[in-house]
Amino acid sequence: MHSSEELTFKKIFLFWAPLSATWLMMAAEGPFLSAIIARMLNPEFNLAAYGVASSFAMIIEAPVILLMSASTALVKDVHSYVKLRNFTYALNMFVTLIMLLFIVPSFFYFITMNLIGLPPVVAKLTHTAMIILIPWPAAIGYRRFYQGILIRHNLTRRVAYGTVVRLSSMALTGLALHFFTSVDGAVVGAGALSAGVTCEAIASRVMSWSVVKKIKLGLISSDDNYNITYKQIFKFYLPLALTSLVSLAAQPMVTFFIGQSKMAIESLAVLPVINSFVFIFRSVGISFQEVGIALIGKNKEGYIPLRNFAFILGITLVSLLGIIAATPLANVWFYNVSGLSIQLTNFARLPLILLILMPGLAVLLSFETAVLVENKNTKPITFSTIVEFTTIVIVMFVSIKIFNWYGAVAASIGFLAGMIGANTYLFPPFMKSISYKNILNR
Repeated sequence: MHSSEELTFKKIFLFWAPLSATWLMMAAEGPFLSAIIARMLNPEFNLAAYGVASSFAMIIEAPVILLMSASTALVKDVHSYVKLRNFTYALNMFVTLIMLLFIVPSFFYFITMNLIGLPPVVAKLTHTAMIILIPWPAAIGYRRFYQGILIRHNLTRRVAYGTVVRLSSMALTGLALHFFTSVDGAVVGAGALSAGVTCEAIASRVMSWSVVKKIKLGLISSDDNYNITYKQIFKFYLPLALTSLVSLAAQPMVTFFIGQSKMAIESLAVLPVINSFVFIFRSVGISFQEVGIALIGKNKEGYIPLRNFAFILGITLVSLLGIIAATPLANVWFYNVSGLSIQLTNFARLPLILLILMPGLAVLLSFETAVLVENKNTKPITFSTIVEFTTIVIVMFVSIKIFNWYGAVAASIGFLAGMIGANTYLFPPFMKSISYKNILNR
């Protein structure tokens, strides 16, 4: 997209900033909804149910999460647009069917009560929340497809505008349910999430209308003979879908182990609050993935400036999170902002400190992934996620079953170890993809 002379820090920043703002706004919805739920009746049960429902919904939506990366990389003309759009619709129908099957009561309660060991009150709240979240997966897939098209055509601000729509509708729905109804906190959280992503999906389609029209009219086309097939799309996307699936499968697995740990309810209550706060910092790094895909160039001429930008970004994020986690600012966030009790606030401090390095690791993983996706080499990404998942499971098992640690502490150590494992595995194919010596000799 840019030559090496053109790609400056300023241009990278201007392209990345709207995407980063988008992810930051999405990251804000977790703390916002947790803060509302924490101030309602039975906060521990409802926070736990909201966290479990969110983790289940995310694993079901896993196959559609990376449609934005696929759309950014593959939609180059009317032919590829139609093919990937049809692929997206089929995938959306598939994940919606899985969602409907999952909430069948006999199956759902077997998973949540018999296998995970949730108390009946938490399991019932979780089931209600899951029913409300039925539109979630398809809405996510739909909007990520069109967001990828916007990113490819340097319209990243429109992606951010769509997220403003999402946050506004989510906040209004959450506040309305809280103040004007008597529904449970978990229902408030799930209802707000569903409303937000549905409105964002509609907004993304509306804002991509002009670009899509140009694509359909043939005004935007590929420079080469680009005639992608469904088989090629499937081969390209399957590793990405498996990557998301394996990655998000860690959440229910962590929930399962925490259910067997000491102070299980407390751990389930604080974990969504901790994760949503850390995600604010991680999201900035995750947003860098589409930047790398779009700007690195056919011959990787944008690698050096992107690498340097990523390094500075990672150090900055780790430093900011470290300052908050190691000072009384953490208490301000958990107690004053999130609304946790003093007991839960103190309980959340150590798990947060253990996750300080996560934002920097997220930047590195996003950059490695971007290079491999642009190079059409997506298989290593899947295997790196398998390494991450396996590491989390092993660490959780050892921490809880052998050392009998608190669930939230074990989860934090597992997440950190898993991310380190994923980055370590991905580094060799990443280095091979960029032809490192050739880049340095330019």
